[in-house]
Amino acid sequence: MPVRLPTVAGMFYPARATACRAEVEECLRSATPREFPRPIRGGVVPHAGWTYSGRTAAHVFAAIAERETPETLVLFGAVHRWGVERAALYGVGSWRTPLGDISIDSDLAARVLALGDGLLVDQPRAHDEEHSIEVQLPFVRHLFPQSRILPIAIPPEVQAERVGRIVAQAVTELGLGAIAVGSSDLTHYGPRYGLAPAGAGEPGWRWARANDARLLELAVKMQAGEVLREAATRYNACGAGAIAAAIGYASALGATEGVLLEYTTSYDVHPNGRPGDLVGYGALVFC
Repeated sequence: MPVRLPTVAGMFYPARATACRAEVEECLRSATPREFPRPIRGGVVPHAGWTYSGRTAAHVFAAIAERETPETLVLFGAVHRWGVERAALYGVGSWRTPLGDISIDSDLAARVLALGDGLLVDQPRAHDEEHSIEVQLPFVRHLFPQSRILPIAIPPEVQAERVGRIVAQAVTELGLGAIAVGSSDLTHYGPRYGLAPAGAGEPGWRWARANDARLLELAVKMQAGEVLREAATRYNACGAGAIAAAIGYASALGATEGVLLEYTTSYDVHPNGRPGDLVGYGALVFC
């Protein structure tokens, strides 16, 4: 069976098991327990190096772990490379982490492909050198060692919400306890990213935060189509498809609202002089 090997271990997160586990635990300690009105059906996490976004992502995984151990975590990933034109599954085998391998839920993958009727493809190469799902997996392995995963790369296309609903239908038909998490960073601001309408310094930092607030408000309201349109025009999410798919999934399983658990930027995490290039990070759950 194929094994997807790590591509950013040692760069985005520690490659050695002891160091990786210690950093996962440190990130999780920063997560504050919360009460939610209904069960958590999905969420959104960032995917930068853990130094910048690990603590933010930990809020979502900790919130899930406080309530249940899902049989499967569906991981909707952003697409940072050319050639991924449809939602692409990694449908069989396992993914390796410094903390051990995680098995793919191949039964769920098969059912999703059948229900998708060509909307999704089993395309492991879409996940080559892609970090947006990989950086979440040590959290999954640490908190849910018996759980399986279904990685799906989601381009920012109009069909993303429908993909999430198809996955929810498959989960329901199979009687699975599953939660879906979408992976996306937010505004990439500054000359390095070719987006600096307010210039450098504090005005740019404020502009980026306001730009992120627009998208986060739509995500909290679970308006998947608006999230896609907003990101296409305001460049405030690199994984808008993943967010929309997570919303579609959670909505199909009864979630009615999003809850913002944490928002920050790379500058807030590690300020160094005047704000220049920075990236926004948000953690949400849908319940």
